[in-house]
Amino acid sequence: MGIELLTDNEVARLRSLIVSVRNVVIICHVNADGDALGSSLAWAEYLQQQGKSVHVIAPDQYPDFLHWMPGQMNIIRYDKKSDEAKALIQESDLICILDLNVLSRAGAELESILQKADKPTLLMDHHLNPSVKAVQSVSFPKLSSTSEIVFRIIHQLGDYENMTRSMAANIYCGMMTDTGGFTYNSNQPEIYTIISMLLAKGIDKDKIYRNIYHVFSIDRLRLTGYVLYQKLRMLTPLRASYYTLSKEEQRRFHFIKGDAEGLVNMPLQLRNHRLSISLREDSEKPNVIWVSLRSVDDFPCNEMSQRFFNGGGHKNASGGKLFCSLQEAEKIVRDAIQSYASLL
Repeated sequence: MGIELLTDNEVARLRSLIVSVRNVVIICHVNADGDALGSSLAWAEYLQQQGKSVHVIAPDQYPDFLHWMPGQMNIIRYDKKSDEAKALIQESDLICILDLNVLSRAGAELESILQKADKPTLLMDHHLNPSVKAVQSVSFPKLSSTSEIVFRIIHQLGDYENMTRSMAANIYCGMMTDTGGFTYNSNQPEIYTIISMLLAKGIDKDKIYRNIYHVFSIDRLRLTGYVLYQKLRMLTPLRASYYTLSKEEQRRFHFIKGDAEGLVNMPLQLRNHRLSISLREDSEKPNVIWVSLRSVDDFPCNEMSQRFFNGGGHKNASGGKLFCSLQEAEKIVRDAIQSYASLL
């Protein structure tokens, strides 16, 4: 079906690695999204089928709209149970790093622990330029998501028939959220072969969509209107825009984690618009600004994010972080957009 990723030797190495271990921890990135959790939970269940003791560790809080995901209740949050997480890492035979290309994306504390752990590591990821030291690296930046990688690997290991409905639901969620509902980075025909195979497991893709995109509060709805009406800044004649969201504004709309999800995509509904950027002030830490970038066609969000926002990601969807005031961040965004004027 054209969905194989690894060579025969690589498959044999991976199978041997799995057979050789008993205790496994799976770690994803801070601010875990649908792909980070979807790939981690599906891979965890697969390894449990192989008789392994498996624990998923998330560095910190993730959005409420992901709490429906099968197996989510067993995730160990490092920020809440750091001692337990440290003990599990210390006792593990294998550390699986999923959906992150550099250990810093697991947060400073976990990065330090993982660097000192001296454990065999398996990397499964789809971001550019991975630097995680691993005994085996399954890295395919051209694929839609880490969840897609997990599906392809399980299939190539010969275990598609044993894939459960819950594994399929988590994988579909990861693929869907990392492509904006299959609206970007999703032109490979194999993606839709995989979707049909996930549907054959009995998942309800329409309900999964509603679970992610149709669960916001009235405060989030009003926040959306406020951002679009009062905060959106258009940099005409350039086909770019940005908006800011301060701590005070977040308090006014009773902001909870996940309420900003999808907002940065909305300006791209404008005719011929090419770039949208959001700047959100961290609600707890001073002088920390979270940056999200979305684009269409060939505009390189990842390059802009790397150059100006200490970040990276995919061509049409990237993120970063600034350590300054919101006003200073706004100036950096304007400078960044002007530096790419020829592409806008």
